[in-house]
Amino acid sequence: MDYIIDVKNKKLGRVATQIATILQGKHRVSYEGRLLGEDRVIVKGVRQVVLTGKKTDQKVYYRHAGKLGHLKERKFADVFAKRPEWVLRHAVNSMLPKNRLRARRIKKLLFQ
Repeated sequence: MDYIIDVKNKKLGRVATQIATILQGKHRVSYEGRLLGEDRVIVKGVRQVVLTGKKTDQKVYYRHAGKLGHLKERKFADVFAKRPEWVLRHAVNSMLPKNRLRARRIKKLLFQ
């Protein structure tokens, strides 16, 4: 089953939690954690997602290149301007359980 979610003027964390729950299949009566789940999520209006407070200015994404002193940081505003889908996908991916089903579940998150 496909779920279509319009995220226009909704908070990023609330939407990410809702999407992660659907991708895991926890909203179904027949939920089993060891199974992939059969639902897909289609997201509309990603550019209009909202962050509260000063997060648009203060939120920073870190990544490390593996060598000493190679910690890279990117501000939320810069990342969101280029790739708003990545921001939502990153939030949902962080909320999914860290197991072998994670990559297969995140593939069921689609954007329009």
